[in-house]
Amino acid sequence: MSSRIILLLSVLLLLAKPSVQADDSGTAYNSLVLEAIRSMPSGGGYSAGSFATHALENAVSIQNGALQIQANQAMPSYCSGATYLVFLKVIAHLQTTQPGFLNPEVINALRPSGQPDGVGIWGRWNANGPGTARLFYELELGSNFTDPSLAQPGDFLKIFWNDGIGATEHGHSVIYLGMESREGVPYLRFWSSNLHMGYGEKSVPVSRIHRMLFSRLNHPENLIRFDTLPHSDPYLSSLQRRSSSAEEMDSLCGVR
Repeated sequence: MSSRIILLLSVLLLLAKPSVQADDSGTAYNSLVLEAIRSMPSGGGYSAGSFATHALENAVSIQNGALQIQANQAMPSYCSGATYLVFLKVIAHLQTTQPGFLNPEVINALRPSGQPDGVGIWGRWNANGPGTARLFYELELGSNFTDPSLAQPGDFLKIFWNDGIGATEHGHSVIYLGMESREGVPYLRFWSSNLHMGYGEKSVPVSRIHRMLFSRLNHPENLIRFDTLPHSDPYLSSLQRRSSSAEEMDSLCGVR
């Protein structure tokens, strides 16, 4: 049985009964993720070109040691940049509520500045394949899982539209908002920067999706461990040139 059919069956079961709560240690920051989404602009257009990348870089600055996010400057936008800005908004909020949260070196390392796939924090997040999930696993920022019955609104999510992982993939970095049924057809709701619109919500039939990889933020304070990571993640860097198997991805992302 293909992973696509298994995923669809799992979603049908999810819609038929209450969802199962994930048993995660630490505090889930999903409410802050959803709050950050509500503060994001709407629309603005979609582009994965260099202009959008420069706009993303200009949207993130540091003033007096604090992250400043001006998302309306990041237009047009693309999916991984959109979800990364939401992630940074959560970190910026924690800086205001927890004095001394993270040190200046880590805060500076969070800025996107053209890092290639697998390099630095942004280069990991933006990489082909399981970029966000790999970063979460490396730094123990939270949990990664593939079972949609464990998902909660505010989880980060990588959608795979085909069976490829890496060089041959067609994917989408989003934030999960929930499942719904339309005339008996299961749909996935999410927020991201989407084709033909830019920032906003979207729903797609689950039958279009081949694979989903969820990441839940539980320990943002573990970003302090960033200086223990290698400059480049060989696995993520390699996915620009090759494909990965689902088994390899799950193993390297600690998927339970």
